[in-house]
Amino acid sequence: MPPIAFDKYYRYDDLARLLKTLVEEYPNLLRLESIGRSHEGRDVWLVTATNFATGPDTEKPALWVDGNLHASEVAGSMAALYFINTLVTRYGQEAATTTALDTRAFYIVPRVSPDGAEWALADKPRIVRSSTRPYPYNEEALDGLLQEDIDGDGRILTMRILDPNGAWKAHSADPRLMIRRDPVDSGATYYRLLPEGLLRNFDGVTIQVRGAKEGLDLNRNFPVGWRQENEQPGAGPYPVSEPEAHNIVDFIVRHPNLTGVVTFHTYSGVLLRPYDDRSDDEFPPEDLWTYKKIGDQGTRMTGYPNLSCYHDFRYHPKQVTTGAFDTWMYDHIGVFSWTVELWSPMHQAGLKDYKYIDWFREHPLEDDLKLLQWNDEKLGGKGYVNWYAFDHPQLGKVELGGWDSLKAWGNPPVEFLEKEIQAFPDWIIWHTLISPRLSLREASVKAIDQDVYRLRLVVENTGWLPSYVTRKAVEKKVSRGVICEIELPEGATLQSGKLREELAQLEGRAYKAAYNEGWEGSSDDRLKVEWVIHAPKGGKVKLAARHERAGVVRAEVELKP
Repeated sequence: MPPIAFDKYYRYDDLARLLKTLVEEYPNLLRLESIGRSHEGRDVWLVTATNFATGPDTEKPALWVDGNLHASEVAGSMAALYFINTLVTRYGQEAATTTALDTRAFYIVPRVSPDGAEWALADKPRIVRSSTRPYPYNEEALDGLLQEDIDGDGRILTMRILDPNGAWKAHSADPRLMIRRDPVDSGATYYRLLPEGLLRNFDGVTIQVRGAKEGLDLNRNFPVGWRQENEQPGAGPYPVSEPEAHNIVDFIVRHPNLTGVVTFHTYSGVLLRPYDDRSDDEFPPEDLWTYKKIGDQGTRMTGYPNLSCYHDFRYHPKQVTTGAFDTWMYDHIGVFSWTVELWSPMHQAGLKDYKYIDWFREHPLEDDLKLLQWNDEKLGGKGYVNWYAFDHPQLGKVELGGWDSLKAWGNPPVEFLEKEIQAFPDWIIWHTLISPRLSLREASVKAIDQDVYRLRLVVENTGWLPSYVTRKAVEKKVSRGVICEIELPEGATLQSGKLREELAQLEGRAYKAAYNEGWEGSSDDRLKVEWVIHAPKGGKVKLAARHERAGVVRAEVELKP
């Protein structure tokens, strides 16, 4: 197939076609399946990536990657597609990628919410938070202003309307820029700013901006901390009520080999970790230490700061969000999960040391001027639209203009897209390679009497993370220990040991201290199991050890007198 272009955003049919073509070209590395349908009935496609010649995906530690849980955040889809393309084109050419596909697996859903993305990518876009299902009521607002593209140019901008009591005025040095009116300012030309859109039942005086009737936020619909509409708008009528969220949850609980998560959103240019509703003090210390190590590596490899949702990324100091996918994956499933907020116009414009959420409430005027300069010099003026006259059917003479938020803020402009997403495959692969991995150290047999044999199986965790991955997983009892099994040849009987036995978890290297005088030298990364069997006919014995998160090892030994 020709190289995939990463200077555009693909609509549903084109994205599905690309995924199917990739799978057809790389059948040894990729499988494609639908994990369910969306509200409007579209298949939600999942790509499984691994070297199937080295074993099935379900017998390997795996990492989950997804994008586009929120409707208009289509850069997430492209980041996931770029990652798939990177895996197959690097396999056999680059060591880390090759090792990852030979020994681990990836489950990748580029577009979790296909219906809302179709609306965002339409020629005449419509923006909703997540799903296109009406919620909480299946009815249109009878009055008020609804945001939409009213002049059919494919952009949803801002309307400015002359109003002596308006809160905005044009900047003296650059009249394109609207700045807040000073508290005692008077005697100038003032404007009211509104989203581009039409009004229903306008009385000629009052204007109420209405949200879309499709008010769901799928990233509030997951089980941990789910709250009702009166506490958290958009969370749905009950946890995992929406098919898009249910698709993910159902697949994940059926795949206990998952060890980590990277979910792509936009925008802010940060790596976010749980919790979203509680302090870092609530973490098991080992998990917090490890989260910070993984995040610091992500920062080194991508340039994105790694932050806590609760401490660094709250929309209001007195409010929290709950029901998010990443928190559910950590708190219930017990794996390290990250939300990547792709793209930051502020970073692009050279702004430094600003607070990611607080910036929208208060920031220096110089920041706006830097952003306009970036628009002029780097975007060719396409990101910020000069004000132009429009005859509004209800409001009369207005002007349209300002930031094209969907294409300059909410997602990277297409000419910046590939550069923005290309930093992430290396970190995701690194994140996968730190997962636990069960390896065979010894499989042996010794004759100890006439037709009596002692068999020994020794396995170890050669991964960096412990077999259970997080202490939270141990607390929630969601990860079993290593299961060891023996399969006897015909005519053999077991004298000691068990046909199947659950043994200990295996530590990795993640929790080793930086300073050590030898007192941490225990072999808690390794275990031994022995059996004594009576086998008058000899034959071959099959031994196996498996751990849901660390993989499977098998051995076969021959009984010789």
